[in-house]
Amino acid sequence: MMFCKRIINFSLILILLSFPTSFANSKNAPISFADLAEKLMPSVVNIASTQTIKTTSNPFKNFQFPPGSPFEDMFKEFNRPTERQATALGSGFIIDKKGIVVTNNHVIQGAEDIIVSVNGATEYKAKVIGTDPYMDLAVLKIESDEKFEPVSFGDSDKARVGDWVIAIGNPYGFGGTVTSGIVSSRNRDIGLTRYDDFIQTDASINVGNSGGPLFDLDGKVIGINTAIIAPGASGSIGIGFAIPSNSASKVIDQLIEFGETKRGWLGVRIQEVTKEIAEVEKLEKPEGALVASVSEKSPADKAGIKAGDIILEFDGKRVDTMRTLPKLVAQTKVGKKVVVKIWRNQKLISKKVLLGRLESSKEFKAENKNEPDVSKDVLIENLKISVRDLSKEDIVERELPKNTSGVVVTKILEGSPLMFVSVNDIIVELQKKKINSSKQFSNLLDDIIKKGEKTLYLAIYNSNNQRSYITVKLR
Repeated sequence: MMFCKRIINFSLILILLSFPTSFANSKNAPISFADLAEKLMPSVVNIASTQTIKTTSNPFKNFQFPPGSPFEDMFKEFNRPTERQATALGSGFIIDKKGIVVTNNHVIQGAEDIIVSVNGATEYKAKVIGTDPYMDLAVLKIESDEKFEPVSFGDSDKARVGDWVIAIGNPYGFGGTVTSGIVSSRNRDIGLTRYDDFIQTDASINVGNSGGPLFDLDGKVIGINTAIIAPGASGSIGIGFAIPSNSASKVIDQLIEFGETKRGWLGVRIQEVTKEIAEVEKLEKPEGALVASVSEKSPADKAGIKAGDIILEFDGKRVDTMRTLPKLVAQTKVGKKVVVKIWRNQKLISKKVLLGRLESSKEFKAENKNEPDVSKDVLIENLKISVRDLSKEDIVERELPKNTSGVVVTKILEGSPLMFVSVNDIIVELQKKKINSSKQFSNLLDDIIKKGEKTLYLAIYNSNNQRSYITVKLR
């Protein structure tokens, strides 16, 4: 059995669970779940996926032989790769009588063969229709002309903390396992996916439940069981997480129709608005998403959104935290014109943006950038760092925007207040003012200190060319 681990102060174990179903209004505890379980069982499937794992084993890998030693060639024989078949067990559920099955992407990722067991008896081969690693979803098609018993999605937005739910799945290979519990919490962000918005439940779910359904008392799927917290890699302790059906169903519809996702794209890199940033920007409280950088020729760039703007509202919906914005953008239809409200220069302004498609953007693929060579240094005594002017060669080598200017950090001395800055980072703004040279940076810093300001507000590019804002308290 294969499963992945994530760390959230303890081991976060991906489990083969199911789609969370929407919850009905509060109801009294039923005398028994038997009738409901009996009705839903034929729609929940067990999934077994296999893949070939190649490994190289060499018991002498820690031995060092001198150059030219005859033992070098002799022990190369021990580096021959070996292959073995690995099987992962998970759960899923049928959403169409033609045999369309929903599960987690991590259940079938890298699989060469997928076997779906229906009602704990008949086994069928299945093929992948589409996957979405970013929300950890996958859609399969059972290779059969038979008619199957589907379940439908409920409205996960109506799920209330305290509502009864039941989970059905394949924990540890024990297919057809039914457990019950309540909705423990909503809108959980556990750092597992880009679009975390989990339903938390205490219905017992374990390894093998991943991709299975979480039902309400009306038999509707309000969630897809995806992860648990398990200290020391133990079993369920009553903290499980399911993807809400409302957000998942939109992705599933796209995977069925297109075989891929089509998410909205704004074209900004964002970061959290801290208390210090809110103070500098004169916001009443820390909220919204701070634009760290804007991709060239992106929808945001064309609409006039700039680095340093704070997005407070997107398409009529409040952006309370940084994590909210990617979810809102992703769920918005490609090509839609939306109004974005931003905080700039202590004023609220609006911009109209024509959304692009994330999957078609350049930033969809991660890129590694080279670091520039170090040249002349200028010591900035107040910050205990050395910097040099950003050159045209730096801009070309690091593929920065053509109009970029700033200073490159070449040395950080002991006791520097810039604890979140590294050598080769580029400082491009100070107190929202553009940096043109080392001399101008030094003079601007002196003016800020003379005014008695205690907080510096810097915009930087790190060595991976990711632009972000940081605040620094002066001693």
